[in-house]
Amino acid sequence: MRFVSTFLAATVLAAPALAEDVAYEVDGESFTGYWAEAENPKGLVLLVHDWDGMTDYERQRADMLAEMGYNAFALDMFGDETPTETMDHRRAATGALYQDRARMRALIEAGIAQATERSSTDQMVVAGYCFGGAVTLEMARSDMADTAAGYATFHGGLGTPDGQSWDGDEPPVLILHGGADTSITMSDVATFAEEMEAAGGTYTIEVYSKAPHAFTVFGSDRYQERADTESWEAFTSFLGDQLS
Repeated sequence: MRFVSTFLAATVLAAPALAEDVAYEVDGESFTGYWAEAENPKGLVLLVHDWDGMTDYERQRADMLAEMGYNAFALDMFGDETPTETMDHRRAATGALYQDRARMRALIEAGIAQATERSSTDQMVVAGYCFGGAVTLEMARSDMADTAAGYATFHGGLGTPDGQSWDGDEPPVLILHGGADTSITMSDVATFAEEMEAAGGTYTIEVYSKAPHAFTVFGSDRYQERADTESWEAFTSFLGDQLS
């Protein structure tokens, strides 16, 4: 059933000080991100989209962050010419980046450049949804890790690829996960926690009962208002702690 939640309804009346699509290029390819500017920014949030690409969902989340007092930039990991209409398209788009981590990191870096160019504050938290969560953790394990003050994932991919590891010196990581997620399981959550414990990293995991994969996606069959509201509150608290 499709519906507008009371949580969403409470946010749609507000508007950021400035909101606009941002066209940019990476290695000659065209990309489109989204910039939402706060009146008196307390920090900067870099958002990474799900496997369906940069959509109005990311624009809406960026607007919500701007209204909370954070500049926000939703970067584009696919580019304007990458189709995302079908499941096969999305598997191809994400699979290409999973197989080419150097390109994934280059696209993250390009997004950071666009965000910091526009922001009056460069103290930053990075957050991602689903595929974007995996991208967020890729950055957290990279030599760009200290560019951000913290990392957060919503129902995001948690696996560490071969050849990578956590060293324990990364900024804090917040994992917001649905207990009923069958795409990224509780076993995956446990493995992530074991890796972080072994490395001595700083992390927090919140699990929301009965919440399926993609539980934050407004209007979808998987949307769970309680988990969405509580995870956003946890994220809000994390932003306050890391960008104080």
